[in-house]
Amino acid sequence: MLNQVYRLVSTRQFESQTIDENLTSNEIIVRPTYLSICKADQRYFSGNRSQAVLNKKLPMALIHEAIGTVVYDPQNKFSAGETVAMIPNTPSHQSPIVKENYLTNNHFRSSGYDGFMQEYVFLRHDRVIKIPQDFEPNMAAFTEMISVGVQALTNLKETMDADQDIIGIWGDGNLGYIIASLAKSFFPESKLIIFGRHQYKLDYFSFADETYLVSDIPPELKVSHALECTGGSGSQIAVDQIINHIRPMGTIMLLGVSENPIEINTRLVLERGLTLRGSSRSSREDFEGAINILAKDCKTRERLCNLIGETQKVSSIKEVVSFFEKDSTSSWGKGVMRWEI
Repeated sequence: MLNQVYRLVSTRQFESQTIDENLTSNEIIVRPTYLSICKADQRYFSGNRSQAVLNKKLPMALIHEAIGTVVYDPQNKFSAGETVAMIPNTPSHQSPIVKENYLTNNHFRSSGYDGFMQEYVFLRHDRVIKIPQDFEPNMAAFTEMISVGVQALTNLKETMDADQDIIGIWGDGNLGYIIASLAKSFFPESKLIIFGRHQYKLDYFSFADETYLVSDIPPELKVSHALECTGGSGSQIAVDQIINHIRPMGTIMLLGVSENPIEINTRLVLERGLTLRGSSRSSREDFEGAINILAKDCKTRERLCNLIGETQKVSSIKEVVSFFEKDSTSSWGKGVMRWEI
């Protein structure tokens, strides 16, 4: 079957390329409908990666956060027209110890392998999950990012000690907002405190118990455990503040992606017996957990709908480029394309 794949070939330039797809008995065909842009997609689009990385990974179809409708399932596990979330992580084997999102030989769409900017997507059955009909589609489009939050909070639960009094989240952007929204489900009895750089963003976290600008944290304030959701150049400052404001034996979850190495005050890490744990991407189990939480908790769904940013129907490559440009200047929320190419 001939399929159109819309690949980024160089900075800010997409091209339509025709490929011949062969459907296996363990695969399903999905037509993408709503595609959410991630910061990683924007870094590729704008050329904000090293030239060596761009040379290695391009040309490549972007987007790893998306939902679509089932076109054909040879096993009839899914019905034509059903809405599904597509899982970008595609492991080639299983491990009894290592979670699928940390296996070194897995394939991740839009990171070296074609993402969901395609006319049709061919996926294994275990890489699609049904989305409830009452989910707002623009919100459902970033189910993948919500599942990343589920992975992080699950990891925190596995690692943390019995002190769950205060959960601190550093980062007032999209990831911090998702983590904070989910934290209310994971730790309903814990006090939730958000630390950020922008008051207008912190105002969105009205459901949190307290919010602080990172430039105005009371010296005596302490958290039981913390999640770092800043990334970039802000990672080092955030990690340093967390180390200074976390209780002894606390756990620090690291989620922010930094292109360059950062310094960490290992002296205080050692003195206070802190645990630092990285969390990245997600597994099918996390997708299932995310959908289960959203299906049962309408308040969390409503909060996450506040994260919907720029939205637009796109029906041409020119409109895709325009939308990426518009999304890059947005100060809040997730940009979502209604995919009609």
